[in-house]
Amino acid sequence: MKFLHTEFLIARHFKKSVFKNPAVFIITIFIGILLLYAAFSGWENYTNQNETSEKYQHESRKDWLNNPDKNPHRMAHYGNFAFRKSTSLSVFEFGMEPFFGNAIFLEAHKQNTANFSEAGFSNSMLRFGEISIAMVLQVLLPLLIFFLGFNSIAYERENGTLKLLLSQGISWKQLLTGKIMGIASVIMLLFIPTVIILVLVWLALQNFNISVDETLKMLLFIVFHFIYLIFFCIIAVLISASAKTSKKALISLIGIWLVFTIILPRTTQAIGAYLYEAPSKIQFNSDIEKDILKQGDSHNPNDPHYKAIKDSLLTVYKVDSVQKLPFNYSGFIMTEGEKISSNIYKKHLEELLKIYEEQNSFSKAVSFLNPYIAMKNLSMGLSNTDYDSYIDFQKQAEDYRYDMAQKMNGLQIKYISNKKPGATDKPLTIDKEHWADVDEFHYEPKGIWDVLKSEIISIISIILWISLLFALIRIAAKNLKAI
Repeated sequence: MKFLHTEFLIARHFKKSVFKNPAVFIITIFIGILLLYAAFSGWENYTNQNETSEKYQHESRKDWLNNPDKNPHRMAHYGNFAFRKSTSLSVFEFGMEPFFGNAIFLEAHKQNTANFSEAGFSNSMLRFGEISIAMVLQVLLPLLIFFLGFNSIAYERENGTLKLLLSQGISWKQLLTGKIMGIASVIMLLFIPTVIILVLVWLALQNFNISVDETLKMLLFIVFHFIYLIFFCIIAVLISASAKTSKKALISLIGIWLVFTIILPRTTQAIGAYLYEAPSKIQFNSDIEKDILKQGDSHNPNDPHYKAIKDSLLTVYKVDSVQKLPFNYSGFIMTEGEKISSNIYKKHLEELLKIYEEQNSFSKAVSFLNPYIAMKNLSMGLSNTDYDSYIDFQKQAEDYRYDMAQKMNGLQIKYISNKKPGATDKPLTIDKEHWADVDEFHYEPKGIWDVLKSEIISIISIILWISLLFALIRIAAKNLKAI
């Protein structure tokens, strides 16, 4: 109890001395205003995007169902839309969401990519990053921590009070711990209100109807950001304790901040992209088209692959023309063509994703050297604004597109006659009630266990970093000198 009492006294004294500096008040208020603005802009962005996505998803569904009697193959080409709604935690962590599209046009025989990203409709300032609560917590608060802690012990050494403190029976461990607690107590004046606002906004967005999955994501979001901030409090005090002067401590801490939050993240992205080069979009689509043409063109009646299918069907059903088959031949061929093109697309996509996974794995490996990258990756994963979530949306949309196309082909096989109508005959169609056989698209974000599985490296990295720093406190307490 005496040990804790001493630590609390040191922490309280540090907190009082910090607020004697008017600059601390100004910076704290400024960051507080930024946090409020980030919460407001995140709320506005979330509600606008989800209202827009929901509106156009329903309009797309309405347009689909309101189509008149039509040939089902025409309906497959008429297509549909898949929209991605944001999750509630994306209010606080924008991640890669502004740069990824949130809508995909789905049609037969063709796989499109997501379009209509926020960056596509914004000016170049978006490239400098938007102000989100996560950005303030991960980038600006560590800088504030370093500003508060650079002279926490170095100043005591400079003015001679460090010797006096240690001579009065205060141990290095007590001093280091007390200073860390003092910096943390100042930061909590911003962090705790932020958490309260964060939780209230999160609850309001879900109408206070929360799931276990979302609750776990929210708790992990708060806990890991708290650990992350304590990490920087420890670094600030350790650097200050080892520096001969406050000036040297400040320069060292600013250097660490620049390396962690700016230099390393951009460098690792560039190196990862260089080491594991991905094909361009044009090359990717071109390679798919080449493989499809090698396999066969379902729209070409003289294509060798599909001609062989035709001959085998005529033999099996013992007829001399496709018009005499008991099912629609064209629909059968379209089903085969859709299956082949979809499998080829998935094969190429998997190869591309392996390259991107190697790029991302390089960045994740560097998180063992940089806790900021680990925290950023985990934060984006929990809020479903990371690259994996975008790919998951693409895959869900592709599964829906394939199912839609094959259902239309199935209707054509079953209901459309092989006999072509005459010039004055009514076109071959089916009743529009069949369009309801295709369900409306609904995007399902990744669950908590999938997120933890994909971000296990980030979690291990953060735990290892904080464990290492606590170990360094013990080592420093035994080896630091007053002079």
